[in-house]
Amino acid sequence: MQSSAEFGELRRAHRSFAFPVTVAFLAWYLGYVLLSSYAGGFMATKVIGHLNVAFVLGLAQFATTFLIAWWYSRHAAARLDPRAEAIKSRLEGDV
Repeated sequence: MQSSAEFGELRRAHRSFAFPVTVAFLAWYLGYVLLSSYAGGFMATKVIGHLNVAFVLGLAQFATTFLIAWWYSRHAAARLDPRAEAIKSRLEGDV
């Protein structure tokens, strides 16, 4: 089954989403860490009241994590689950 065209399409559909989003998120996270380490003055800049850039970007890290999880669940429901279900049905029908 792993060498079938259907399974290859499923893997490509997963990878075409997961890899770029993972790389983008890791770059975003690393950027935050590097800014925290080497741009203390910038990160200490007040945005509103006592809230500074570091706090806002830190909250954005959490928001980004939840956004990616939501986006992936939509992607999986629309593009991955139907393909996986078709493969599963074909396998169970062959048994």
